[in-house]
Amino acid sequence: MFTKTDIHTQLRQMGVSPSDTVLMHTSMKAVGEVEGRAEGFLDILIDYFAEDGLFLIPTHTYANLNDLSKPTMDMNSSYTCIGLLPSIAAVHPKAHRSLHPTHSMAAFGKRAEEYIAGEEEIDTSTHWKGCYGKLYDVGGKVLLCGVGHNRDTYLHSCEERIGVPNRLSPNLKPCTIRLKNGEIVSHPIHCHYAKGCGDVSAHYPKYEPAFRHAGAITDGFLGNAPTQFCDCRIMCQVMERIHRMHPEELCFDDEPLTDEMIFGK
Repeated sequence: MFTKTDIHTQLRQMGVSPSDTVLMHTSMKAVGEVEGRAEGFLDILIDYFAEDGLFLIPTHTYANLNDLSKPTMDMNSSYTCIGLLPSIAAVHPKAHRSLHPTHSMAAFGKRAEEYIAGEEEIDTSTHWKGCYGKLYDVGGKVLLCGVGHNRDTYLHSCEERIGVPNRLSPNLKPCTIRLKNGEIVSHPIHCHYAKGCGDVSAHYPKYEPAFRHAGAITDGFLGNAPTQFCDCRIMCQVMERIHRMHPEELCFDDEPLTDEMIFGK
């Protein structure tokens, strides 16, 4: 069983600073047994960043998009559509949850309220001016804990920042948020959408060799889970370079990137 000391040691070994801004995607099954189970694992991570850092957990609810009988996101509900840890984080007493109908985040740390401010004005799934896009601005990092870049939602935000075409629905999708006081507010957005491909994120792992060549990834473990500690700004710059030179569609299949795309030759 992994203890708080074990997890904190693993974070330091990867070069994760307690003052970093970090978003984490996690497979608890891959992590294995941790002191306090999933709740304990989350508290261990919150504690690591508590003094000077900012820790973010996605609490997505996009699976509710086509069910108009209930709010797309409920601030009083633990429901998320992406796993155990997000569902715990969504209602954690120390969480500040962003007001996004499909791609909300639970933020922990002294800068949490400031970071999520303005999310109610965002009109796309991962806008470059919203919580995902701010990761680039503040020099943030992504921890992929037991998962790959197909779960790296931040890369959607990179494509929005770069202006990759055919990534957002042309029309606003009706969405609602139930606030903590019970009020339901409308928050329509342009959702992730790529005509001709059901899920472009399934093909994001093809960028990993280019990220590694640019020095964007440090490998380590959290518990038993192989973990990538990823630099947000470098990943986005790599994608921008590749798409500037190769504006054709790259994420409709698993065809590997060419050496020229990876190494820039």
